[in-house]
Amino acid sequence: MLQLLILVVCAGILVSGLLAVCLNNLIAAMVSSGLAGLFASVSFLLLAAPDVAMAEAAIGSGLTTFIFIYALRHAGHGEHEP
Repeated sequence: MLQLLILVVCAGILVSGLLAVCLNNLIAAMVSSGLAGLFASVSFLLLAAPDVAMAEAAIGSGLTTFIFIYALRHAGHGEHEP
């Protein structure tokens, strides 16, 4: 049962990673990338590595996603000013 749950979480990592690459909206792509980090955190927790899971959740999916979204919002999504 645990192996099936790990496979489902790993499939979630793959799907959200592919979405992050394929989406045209940068904010949605960054959220999808953060979701991949969250799935990775859950997989580390299921594999009995709670310290790595907490670090991945805090840095990989939380802080990194926030910094990227903050930078994208203040950069204007690549728009040039006249």
